[in-house]
Amino acid sequence: MQRLNEYRIMWIMVFFDLPTESKKDKKAYSEFRKQLLADGFIMFQFSIYMRHCPSQENADVHIKRVKNILPQYGQVGILRITDKQFGDMELFCGQKQEKLTPPVQQLELF
Repeated sequence: MQRLNEYRIMWIMVFFDLPTESKKDKKAYSEFRKQLLADGFIMFQFSIYMRHCPSQENADVHIKRVKNILPQYGQVGILRITDKQFGDMELFCGQKQEKLTPPVQQLELF
């Protein structure tokens, strides 16, 4: 087993822009969002959800799950980055820089 480090640990970010004009569109949007949450994603910003993964192999599993629940209409992007890259992110609230809150440690049992 490879040792976990900031270059092996991955983050998945899912970006989406889905239509919400009709009742059917809103239902599809809501269902997609619920399924992301059920798979362990958390909201980073509106329409941007992220998930921490202990390895690239684990990230592959969750990316495949997202691809299996893609809605019929709209745009969805999936980005995989290392924990090191995620840690280098700069966040601002207005002009004030905010500290990146460390992720909640997730325990996975196999």
